[in-house]
Amino acid sequence: MRKLLNTLYITNKHCYVSRDRENIVISVEKKIVKRFPIHILEGIICFNYNGASPGIIKLCAEHNISIAFLTPSGRLCGRFVGKTNGNVFLRREQYRIADDKTLSLGIARNMIYAKLINSRKVLHRLIRDHKEKIDADKINQSAQKILTRIQKLETVEDTDALRGIEGDCAREYFGCFNAMILQQQDDFYFNERIKRPPKDNVNAMLSFFYSVLTYDIQSALESVGLDSYVGFLHTDRPGRPSLALDMIEELRAYLVDRFVITCINKRIVDPQCFQTKENETVLLNDKGRQRMLDAWQKRKQEEIRHPFLHEDVKIGLLPFVQAQLLSRHIRGDIEAYPPFVI
Repeated sequence: MRKLLNTLYITNKHCYVSRDRENIVISVEKKIVKRFPIHILEGIICFNYNGASPGIIKLCAEHNISIAFLTPSGRLCGRFVGKTNGNVFLRREQYRIADDKTLSLGIARNMIYAKLINSRKVLHRLIRDHKEKIDADKINQSAQKILTRIQKLETVEDTDALRGIEGDCAREYFGCFNAMILQQQDDFYFNERIKRPPKDNVNAMLSFFYSVLTYDIQSALESVGLDSYVGFLHTDRPGRPSLALDMIEELRAYLVDRFVITCINKRIVDPQCFQTKENETVLLNDKGRQRMLDAWQKRKQEEIRHPFLHEDVKIGLLPFVQAQLLSRHIRGDIEAYPPFVI
């Protein structure tokens, strides 16, 4: 497995990225403010518009480091990934499976199974840790409804039915999400999942870090030679990383949802970390992004016991572990894809 390195997040809108030999140089108004050796990084994500020099793009290509350019709100503008990894036989088999409704349904079902199990475990953890502060009966009812739908997964005959079950469970899960917010309740509340655009602080954080995790998963998939744009649940669409969106389903509750709740309850973020635009869109500002990305990097360094490998892995490596397991299944080395279950 690959070594866990750091992702460089550039949040200052005035920064420009350039190269000095084997170093990445960050400048503001032509003045150097930071310098990083290339070998300590696994990726660069820029939340600014000033861009990067051709020299830094060449350096990243030489070291197989991806660069993603996003708006300050987290929407992708473009991405540079260098040479394709892996072999053509793996990708050809991936395309065959994607075109076979039965085979693709098997992989998609496993991913959704893990998503629903993980969502339910998050609810049960809430009951276990804070039973006296919440409506435990209501949350138990939602957890039971999710369990009932999990039991129906084995009988679904197509991905449309699978999406229907996933959508029903998502509504039950997010219906309980506000109960997880135990601090700063006047400023952080959750009524419903609003994606485009987010209209409150909680949705702003969820959308931002779902985007960050999606690009981590894209890098992981491409590092093992898979095509991140050809998925098994999400349909093909130009510019949409369908396979990365498939895989994020099993990881979002554990990696992003719990992280966002922790940042609120531990007061890592506060109301001053957000800005509201004229159209009522709520976004993380520079202060908020920096605070949360610092916490995100620390979270990625924590270790857990992987449920399938039975080995200790850093949380930041989970996308790479799952990408490796998926590639092994596609090659026929393992019978089924083992999704990540908490």
